[in-house]
Amino acid sequence: MKNKHFIIRIATVAVSALLIIAAYAFVVGDGTIFKGNSDGETLRARVIRVNDVASTSVNGESEIVTVSFKAQVLDGERRGKTVDVIQEIDRTYAFSPRQVEQNDKILIEGYTEGGKTLFYFGDYVRITPLIWLLVIFCVLIVAFSKMQGFKTIISLGFTCLAVFCVLIPAILNGHNIYFWSILVCVYITVMTLLIISGYNKKALCAGVGCVSGVMCSGLVVLISDKFLNMTGLLEEESVYLYQLYPDNPIDLKAIIFAMITIGALGAVMDVSMSISSALSELKIKSPDIRPKELMKSGFTIGRDMLGTMANTLVLAYIGSSLTSVLLLVAYNSSLGQVINKEMIIAEILQALAGSMGMLLTLPLTSAVCAVIYCKKEVSGDASC
Repeated sequence: MKNKHFIIRIATVAVSALLIIAAYAFVVGDGTIFKGNSDGETLRARVIRVNDVASTSVNGESEIVTVSFKAQVLDGERRGKTVDVIQEIDRTYAFSPRQVEQNDKILIEGYTEGGKTLFYFGDYVRITPLIWLLVIFCVLIVAFSKMQGFKTIISLGFTCLAVFCVLIPAILNGHNIYFWSILVCVYITVMTLLIISGYNKKALCAGVGCVSGVMCSGLVVLISDKFLNMTGLLEEESVYLYQLYPDNPIDLKAIIFAMITIGALGAVMDVSMSISSALSELKIKSPDIRPKELMKSGFTIGRDMLGTMANTLVLAYIGSSLTSVLLLVAYNSSLGQVINKEMIIAEILQALAGSMGMLLTLPLTSAVCAVIYCKKEVSGDASC
């Protein structure tokens, strides 16, 4: 039996990888995600030494600090070569980057002028510390959950690939955003449940409840759009996104749909799996329980979960947009004006649509569990 479950999980991982590769090839076409529009090249480098620091005043109001230093290129065709780099710091800006120091890992940008390439300081490398934090997270989750934690890491990796290698390229390459959002949600649900739980009744019940709940959230968004008069212009980045392809602009209202369905998926999946797992355990401990009683137990468990999960969604959305909310409150004269802003409406819609999706997931998962867990066996003997 253990070998069977192991083979199923290996097959799930293989099929999930093949689906990602196939979907990537279909939506991208030219084989690249990040095409880029920059005229120069961006390289990682390490500061070897600082040669000179000069300060100049502009109109007696601002101070420009120019730092000349040598850096060793760490990637690309110039890897291992030493280049001269310039960093310009405008002291009038409160959040100007600090002056570079020896052994700093940085990004440099090279521009060719008159046959000569000039390099300028771009930013500090922040990916390396983030990778170490990710490694610590993986080690901790495997240490605490052992094999289950390892399976969680694999499913999380496929989830990120589905979003960054399928959904985002599909949007940028003009594919139907509604279709690919739903398809990615279904893929993440099925893949995650099969890897985490395996091919069993518990995963089936959770999958049906999760997909139904996410579809409910998406339906709420589509219906609400008729009454809220949404344009999709939530922030400054939305304008840039709309102007990215003037001949075939991206549907910003469809972006809201994708944003809400993907955002609700995690919470809805958590609720559906929790209900399915709890009722599965209850059925094992009480094999004679009736379907009606099993479903009623699911409702009771779900009611306790709903309040905390709804808070999770609301607090997550508020926390992610706290800076924007603070600015809106500071520059508007009333609470009504703040709430009426489309960006705030979108955040509220996210929370409400996600919560309504969870609300549907609770009874539906309970009902599906009652039917499937208490289904009569092939031999004719009732399992309830």
